Amino acid sequence: MMHIAKFYESLPRQSHFASLTKPAAFTPLPDDWVICCSDIVDSTGLIAAGKYKTVNMVGASVIAAMQNALGGAAFPYVFGGDGTSFAVSAEQAATARLTLAQLRRWVQQEFDITLRVAVIALTEVRSQGLDVTVARHAVSANADYAMFSGGGLAWAEGQMKQGHSTIPADTGDTPPDLTGLSCRWNTIPARNGLILSLVMVPGPTATPAQFSQVAAEILTRTAALARGGHPVPAEGPGIALLPQGLDVEAQLTHGTGSVLLKRLTLMAGAMLTSWLFRRKKPMGQFDPNHYLAVMSANADYRKFDDGLKMTIDCTPDLHNEIKAILQQAQTAGHVRFGLHAQDEARLTCIVPSASRDDHVHFVDGAAGGYTRAAINMGKIRSN
Repeated sequence: MMHIAKFYESLPRQSHFASLTKPAAFTPLPDDWVICCSDIVDSTGLIAAGKYKTVNMVGASVIAAMQNALGGAAFPYVFGGDGTSFAVSAEQAATARLTLAQLRRWVQQEFDITLRVAVIALTEVRSQGLDVTVARHAVSANADYAMFSGGGLAWAEGQMKQGHSTIPADTGDTPPDLTGLSCRWNTIPARNGLILSLVMVPGPTATPAQFSQVAAEILTRTAALARGGHPVPAEGPGIALLPQGLDVEAQLTHGTGSVLLKRLTLMAGAMLTSWLFRRKKPMGQFDPNHYLAVMSANADYRKFDDGLKMTIDCTPDLHNEIKAILQQAQTAGHVRFGLHAQDEARLTCIVPSASRDDHVHFVDGAAGGYTRAAINMGKIRSN
């Protein structure tokens, strides 16, 4: 029998996203694993105040903190714009609890933002007749992302929002290790007309086959777009001399040092980075053109998270077609959905080392993205 500690590492990396519409592509988590959830209280208000970059950074900080706490070990997670959910083995559960508690205190201290966090045993999820199954989608030869199905992750997030199994803020003063977390790239303008954020979940009477059929139809339609609607250009996004996100990054990642010193360090690094990418010529072992190509290939712009989520560069006509398909499917009870159109996409990145090709980049709409789409569906993530 496969040792549970090697469970996730041993899952096959599936390169064809469309194959993930089939339940058979997913494997149940081992019984003694735990589900961990996080989300930002009143992310809607923060978005209205123009702070979605901060929302994205705080949401992704959970992933960076856990990667560092686990020493780089692979674990299944999914980024949702204003929060993150993940699963870990029983042996890793104590580390997850401490890391989430530290992060909750840190975010409150640095931004006056309440980060809700919870840990729920998988056995509790399965006692509800639900499950958490997982697959690994290889977006490139260098990066893969977890996909979730079974309904259990959504149930766990709902329990967290109702106040069950939540973790209090840590009472110590150790900051979380957020090494690698950054947001230095420009927003990415739509090339086909608009950036469409889509959130689609099974309807109240849907069978897995009915939901899969709708998801497959949406993927077939989007496949006709240039690069399948991939919002990040193959040559990568632009980068400013002094990116707008540096203040947020400095506030979130300064650790035990001063925010001012961190900001100055980031400014110096950003100017050098901007010069390197504008020059477009290798320096030593670093090739900016190679980095940008890998960055685009590694971007996480579509996922299964107890439903289908996508951020795509879309034409207005296809937007209308997708909306009509989803409205018909919703009337039939097969799906519930939310859409949000905007002019730009944004990236939030975790780059453990610029010399490796395993850096990951989370894509969201720049003006509310997944959070707005979820609100439009009626699933308000920020209650």
